Amino acid sequence: MAGWIGRGLLFILALLLLWNLWILAHVLVWKWVNPSATSFMREQLSQIQKENPEAELHHQWVSYAQISPHLKRALVASEDAKFLDHEGFDWEGIQIAWEKNIKKGRIVAGGSTISQQLAKNLFLSSGRNPLRKAEEAIITVMLEVILDKQRIFEIYLNVIEWGNGVFGAEAAARHYYKTSAARLGASQSARLASMVTNPRYFDKNRSDRKLLRKSSIVLRRMPYADIP
Repeated sequence: MAGWIGRGLLFILALLLLWNLWILAHVLVWKWVNPSATSFMREQLSQIQKENPEAELHHQWVSYAQISPHLKRALVASEDAKFLDHEGFDWEGIQIAWEKNIKKGRIVAGGSTISQQLAKNLFLSSGRNPLRKAEEAIITVMLEVILDKQRIFEIYLNVIEWGNGVFGAEAAARHYYKTSAARLGASQSARLASMVTNPRYFDKNRSDRKLLRKSSIVLRRMPYADIP
């Protein structure tokens, strides 16, 4: 019996190793090649095609230089003020989020950095469980070791979800403002950055008071945000 358990554990460990080597290979390639899709994109496409089999995602890759500095500053101000300083994890932010969640008795804050969010979006599901968080941490380390901050941010800007079937800065700019990502203004960028936490909801509720309040806060913080 013990022998079967031991072999079973070795098999599971081998699968985990192969999975992480597969991820590592992708991250290495993405130093030079842009990801064509992410786990979140595939998951969302599957959902919207249940209602409309012909549905497609709105997504168009643009280079880092083709994205407004306002949007870059807005996202750093909103999501990860220490992005340039940490190595993938904002331990102070995680502690603050933990204390908020304990106080409220439910998850109200995440404390995830831009690198952690990217790791989750690229490879994992939208579900919450301890194993997924552990895998997210491993992928975050890979991203930070292999890619520089600008490349991490460029991929993040191009793949994060911004609405129902809307992914990336270019698609978001066109979906909400009928313009390109390069031409986004400060107020527009603050609004878009404030939507990232719940994009499908805010896509349908664009005048939500929480969104408007957060947008004004992000707009005030933007001049102090450091970007790659």
